Amino acid sequence: QVQLVESGGGLVQPGGSLRLSCAASGTLFSINTMGWSRQAPGKQRELVASSENTGHTKYADSVKGRFTISRDASKDTVYLQMNSLKPEDTAVYYCFRQQDLGDYWGQGTQVTVSS
Repeated sequence: QVQLVESGGGLVQPGGSLRLSCAASGTLFSINTMGWSRQAPGKQRELVASSENTGHTKYADSVKGRFTISRDASKDTVYLQMNSLKPEDTAVYYCFRQQDLGDYWGQGTQVTVSS
């Protein structure tokens, strides 16, 4: 089993920044992908960014140039630095980890971008 604990969500004004963190614990395998998805009210969950253990990263077109995903392998933690936030970034953000034997999700953290 894998546990994912997220932190860092909140309320921010348009143009502001937030950093999300997600720490993994439990039975962890070295070959894995960690990342973030989000779900806004009335919309489907969408991938925001992902990071493989190889260092390869992927971003949704809507966040390229504004969001940066990074990892601290020593802490089994993934971060999402979100800059130039827009109201349309408002959503519940979910951390995930993909590895052998399953995909795991965090409980979600609310990000609200509003003036």
